[in-house]
Amino acid sequence: MKKIGFIGVGIMGKSMVRNLMKTGYELHIYARTKAKVDDVISEGAIFHESIKECVPGCDAVITIVGFPRDVEEVYFDEGGILENADPGTYLIDMTTTSPMLAEKISKEGTEKDSMCWMRL
Repeated sequence: MKKIGFIGVGIMGKSMVRNLMKTGYELHIYARTKAKVDDVISEGAIFHESIKECVPGCDAVITIVGFPRDVEEVYFDEGGILENADPGTYLIDMTTTSPMLAEKISKEGTEKDSMCWMRL
C-alpha cells in the first residue's frame, strides 16, 4: 500500500497526513477550502478539487470529517467515495459517528466489488 486518499484535512487530519507522508506514503487529499491545506500541499500532499478526483487509484481512503451528516455526504452523495473508489480499496472512517451509519457504509461498501471497510 503506497497511495492514500485523505478526506477531511482539518486540525486532526493535518497531523495524520503529515505523519503518513513522513513514513513514505503518497497522500492525495481533498478539502472544501484549498487555502486551508496549502501548508500540507507545500509539504508534499497532492490536492484534488473533488472527491471524485481524489479517490480513484488509492489503496486506502481515510475520512475524518466533522459530523455524521458529513460522513454520509462524502460516502453516498454523487461524486462520493463509494461511487469512485476502486474495488478492494480500504475505507477507514475516523469520524465520531453512530454504529448504524458505520453499518450502512460497511454494507454498501462490501456490496460494491468487495470493498473493505474499517472503522477505528
